[in-house]
Amino acid sequence: MTDLRIAKNALLDGLLTSPPSKPLLKRRCLSDGCRMDEQRCPLPPPLKTEEDYIPYPSVHEVLGRTSPFPLILLPQFGGYWIEGTNHELKDPAEAEQPPCAASHVKLETNSTAKIYRKQFMGKEHFNYYTMDAALGHLVFSMKYDVIGDQEHLRLMLRTKLKTYHDVIPISCLTEFPNVVQMAKLVCEEVNVDRFYPVLYPKASQLIITFDEHVISNNFKFGVIYQKFGQTSEEELFGNMEESPSFVEFLELLGHRIELHDFRGFRGGLDVTHGQTGTESIYTSFHSKEIMFHVSTKLPYTEGDSQQLQRKRHIGNDIVAIMFQEENTPFVPDMIQSNFLHAYVVVQVENACTDNVTYKVSVTARDDVPFFGPALPDPAIFKKGPEFREFLFTKLINAEYACCKAEKFAKLEERTRSALLETLYEEVHINSQSMMGLGGDEDKLENGAAGGGGGFFESFKSLLVPGKSPSKYGRRGSAIGIGTIEESLIIPGKSPTRKKSGPFSSRRSSAIGIENIQEVQERSREVSPSTMRTLEGTHFSQENKSDNSSNQSSPEFPAARNSLAMCCRAPSIPEAQDLSRSSSNASSFASVVEEHEAEEEYDTGLVGGDVRRDATQ
Repeated sequence: MTDLRIAKNALLDGLLTSPPSKPLLKRRCLSDGCRMDEQRCPLPPPLKTEEDYIPYPSVHEVLGRTSPFPLILLPQFGGYWIEGTNHELKDPAEAEQPPCAASHVKLETNSTAKIYRKQFMGKEHFNYYTMDAALGHLVFSMKYDVIGDQEHLRLMLRTKLKTYHDVIPISCLTEFPNVVQMAKLVCEEVNVDRFYPVLYPKASQLIITFDEHVISNNFKFGVIYQKFGQTSEEELFGNMEESPSFVEFLELLGHRIELHDFRGFRGGLDVTHGQTGTESIYTSFHSKEIMFHVSTKLPYTEGDSQQLQRKRHIGNDIVAIMFQEENTPFVPDMIQSNFLHAYVVVQVENACTDNVTYKVSVTARDDVPFFGPALPDPAIFKKGPEFREFLFTKLINAEYACCKAEKFAKLEERTRSALLETLYEEVHINSQSMMGLGGDEDKLENGAAGGGGGFFESFKSLLVPGKSPSKYGRRGSAIGIGTIEESLIIPGKSPTRKKSGPFSSRRSSAIGIENIQEVQERSREVSPSTMRTLEGTHFSQENKSDNSSNQSSPEFPAARNSLAMCCRAPSIPEAQDLSRSSSNASSFASVVEEHEAEEEYDTGLVGGDVRRDATQ
């Protein structure tokens, strides 16, 4: 038995370790081959480390060579791009030619941000809003336009990522689309059932504020002074003196201003206590204010090798100018900053002469797109207004381009999403308020009241002492409530509605007269207790006779009629029993009287006459 078991185990070991026969392999390939091929994918390449890159030469290696040196050196492991590497004049006649035509110098702007102001504001158009499950809050604008002899639809859709704009000829459409179809014409990803109309009169101002939040007319740029042989951040921020060539360049940039009590754009500098120095360089360019953070004008701190007082301003800029007095390369990673994304390097030649020229190179991080105007070849400029125009345009366009980098794009996306949500809530709340609708609590309360509505509840909250107005009470005053309150408290003023109200004053007064007289006549027939209640509220028979005999006095009947209208307006549509109607009228009238007594409002003739009649 032992020998048999050993032979069996040996046979099993041989079957497991021996390779399968060819027919078995063939059958397995036929059954599983296609499935395995579908699941097979190439392995990703191994991640590169710093040892895998061929490093660029360091600045010290370059300085060990013979000059001339380039204005900019890439960091050893990359991460930046360079524009303007040629600074050799091939022909002396090239120096007399302007470096670039004025038509090529153009400021980049966000054209979509101003479309609503130019094409929609002040013209007949419609705004809508809704919520998309994937796109989030949506605000849509539509305008019928006639361009030439052709009819068009101008559409704008605002999402948390971008604003879509398009002009679509109506002749290209088979039928006139609804709002949802219009939105899908500019963005196919829209997936909603309906849009809600914006009914707020000031919605256009809110939309303009959102659209133009990306437009800025204020800019701040850093200016760093680099002497010959300076290759570290500590050396760059440690310069205290300004050479004549640097002073000449600063005069080209702008005006030297005193920071104390400076009224223009200060760019984060202290203009009260002088904690950021006493002076700086400021200018205006095409209606834009520019403040320069000059390294040599910011406070210098003894014993601080990093010079944090200087770096905290320049290091928080997005674009900076690197001024080189002599031929020393600049490496972008010399300055450690999370915000600086682009540098414009300027190197002077023939300083303080009549033939001053500037060599220019530009470098930016890899995720910053290219920005114009393009540097000429060779990138050499003569000192003058053309160079100043080109330099400022390049700086402003550089900041716009840096905002498209990954880090700033995420910040802008969060900001835009929050602002769009605020816009959505504003137009929704105010549109609901214009229709007399409030929050969920107001809707339940008004629905249970069965006749007051948002108008009545808002008006009652204004009159009842100790009760604060509802969330939309103040907005409700814009549709006529405020005029009633003013007429009640201003002496000598007839308490009637203005013509701008939703109802005419004559109709309101007539409704009040008819119903209060009807209630009084019916109440006299029911019970003496109800009669006593009405007498307690100062509507006596004696007052009624005075009212009917003195119709020439406008103040007394107008005030009484408005007050009666206020008391009975909620119960007009309710044809209920007399006791409930009379009690409602008397209780609410007493509330109004108590409020008038507590606030000591005097409406002229009404208060005195009614009180005298009651005492008599």
